[in-house]
Amino acid sequence: MTFKVLTLNNIALAGLERLPRDRYEVASEIGHPDAVLVRSADMHKVELPASIKAIGRAGAGVNNIPVEEMSRRGVPVFNAPGANANAVKELVLGGILLAARNLCEAWDYVRTLEGSEEELHRAVESGKKRFVGLELPGRSLGVVGLGAIGVEVANAALSLGMQVIGFDPRITVERAWQLSSGVRQATSLDDLFSRAQMVTVHVPLGEGTRALVNADRLALMKPGGVVLNFARGGVVDEAAVLAALDEGSLGRYVTDFPSAANKGHPKVIALPHLGASTREAEENCAIMVAENVRDFLEHGNIRHSVNFPESVLPRVAGGTRLAIANANVPNMVGQISTALAAAQLNISDLLNKSRGELAYTLVDVDGQVPEDVAARIGSIQGVLSLRMIPAAA
Repeated sequence: MTFKVLTLNNIALAGLERLPRDRYEVASEIGHPDAVLVRSADMHKVELPASIKAIGRAGAGVNNIPVEEMSRRGVPVFNAPGANANAVKELVLGGILLAARNLCEAWDYVRTLEGSEEELHRAVESGKKRFVGLELPGRSLGVVGLGAIGVEVANAALSLGMQVIGFDPRITVERAWQLSSGVRQATSLDDLFSRAQMVTVHVPLGEGTRALVNADRLALMKPGGVVLNFARGGVVDEAAVLAALDEGSLGRYVTDFPSAANKGHPKVIALPHLGASTREAEENCAIMVAENVRDFLEHGNIRHSVNFPESVLPRVAGGTRLAIANANVPNMVGQISTALAAAQLNISDLLNKSRGELAYTLVDVDGQVPEDVAARIGSIQGVLSLRMIPAAA
């Protein structure tokens, strides 16, 4: 079986190499693709054919992908959480240092100097007083969101001598083990903003996080505070931030999301979305998402999907695997099992996982599953998609 993969952006070669050429046809223009690999292309404006079985985002955020539509079609959307964590962490630390030491203004000042060496030296000595900054040890940093990136930022800031306060009501056990015991816990977002001199946000953009940094929370910060946004532009209420900068209650805003309003503000350091722009991060993201899409296409396993549950079932030798995306409703597994039993087909292994309104079922069946039986299961009310994966896949 050969799978067709459509690429909507340049995907790092290290990732594409994980898709063997004898099994995968990969191209930027291809008909009836089984999967799509994408970075930043806006898929909301693209007509997505019915043949698509998976979408892989070589990065963390999926705002450029119509996730809800894919969920209705039973198509998992994969991302690469943590693959760019080190790259973003390093940029956040750079942003903290840029803000603390006024490095951008100092650099601009030196670039404008003219005259002889003696005149230059005098200008440097007299002008440096304008750029007096602060040191990081003892300063408090609030980290909102303790996923892969937030944990790395928190631990690195601790190593710089900062007091770190973290908030994430949904922190996973895995991330909790990775987080240094020196990170203090905030009881709420308001608690974090009131205790932190600097705040960095590392959360996905959604209804619960839109304008998370707003006027009310900025008012809780200590005067002259710094807000860093390397997550998504909409996580911050930009108008509120610019107003706080203008009135002097906020000292700096460092963001990876320039806009017409913020790019020229004297207290804003706006970078051109550099968060994951390293060769290492691009390769790591491409490798992770390619491997996960391949595992799904060949075995039906789901790892790191933003809309479907983690579902990994070791293959049983021989037989056929049914991969079924379905609504999370009662008796779905019972109906699937009944249909197989009626056809005298034995289930050798089964996995059923749910996530919100969606569920995913993997069924390993001895022997081959006739097309009419698969069609009968696919017609069960609530089944969104069904694939038969032969043992040789």
